Amino acid sequence: MNLNENRITKYTLVCYESINNSCPKQLYSVDNSLITYIMMCIIIFVTVCGNLLVVISISHFRQLHTPTNYLILSLALVDLLLGGFVMPPLMARIAESCWYFGDFFCKFHLSSAIMLCTASIIHLCLISVDRYFAVCHPLRYRNIVSALVTFIFILISWVLSAVLGFVILFLELNIKGIEEQYRNTKCVGSCYLMQNEASGLASSLFSFYIPGFVMICIYLKIFAVARRQARAIRDTGHLNQTAEEKSRAATSRRETKAAKTLAIVLGVFLVCWFPFFLCNIIDPLLNHVMSPLFIELLTWFGYMNSTFNPLVYGFFYSWFRKALKIIASGKIFHNNSSRTKLLTD
Repeated sequence: MNLNENRITKYTLVCYESINNSCPKQLYSVDNSLITYIMMCIIIFVTVCGNLLVVISISHFRQLHTPTNYLILSLALVDLLLGGFVMPPLMARIAESCWYFGDFFCKFHLSSAIMLCTASIIHLCLISVDRYFAVCHPLRYRNIVSALVTFIFILISWVLSAVLGFVILFLELNIKGIEEQYRNTKCVGSCYLMQNEASGLASSLFSFYIPGFVMICIYLKIFAVARRQARAIRDTGHLNQTAEEKSRAATSRRETKAAKTLAIVLGVFLVCWFPFFLCNIIDPLLNHVMSPLFIELLTWFGYMNSTFNPLVYGFFYSWFRKALKIIASGKIFHNNSSRTKLLTD
């Protein structure tokens, strides 16, 4: 290949030369493809390793075995699966501009993506409710939010997410009423989620906008209560407080800090997924004029929410940083390392 050919960024080809109904393929230069693969592989590596460390930390250290952390553990599993199994095929599709894994795996891939995205929003809803009771009703918290109740809701969230993700695609509810348009635009080598107007609006409302609005309202309530509690603690004064009152004040501050951290996790989720869900409503109304590549890039940005979550934990949670030091130093393999104290009063 000469120097001039190397500077050309695109060629018009098809994904499968031996098939008539093959999708057009855009062949990028070696440099562009290499940069794309390297950047996306780094993101996938950070996503998988970061969430794996969260899973190991919460699973190993007994002090972290709390209902809130069980929810964070389950959310990290969602992010881990998304980074390990959903992001790589999307990376190949973006970099190669073709889908080479067949129709069945395409449906399975899209269903898994819907399942994990739905599971993320359900987990964030459960976490917001958990923080509401911890901050606003601290005396009732342990009776209401037990480990058993948390496990039950985690199980329900996984099952419900799986049902929604796989039923919609495999029963083709997303293209009901637009089957002819879907067949006309469908070609061999493509794999993207086309939705009718009702499906796009309903999925966006129930998977993003309504839960996001509800969670924002819950966190505003949490911070209003936390502000009142902090004002009451200041008015009382530390010198006049009994040991029990000081303990409650310390617990209140710790729960409020955890609520702030998880509110940031919610904010990252909303920022990452808002562009995709906005287009998810607009594209069906515009008769699907947006290019599949543009939607795939928005989807990738949404997936990067799973990359950011462990970074938020590392930046705001001291227990996660301490756990990372123990894991990195190999002390996690020492006897009784699971009893290491990571949280201080």
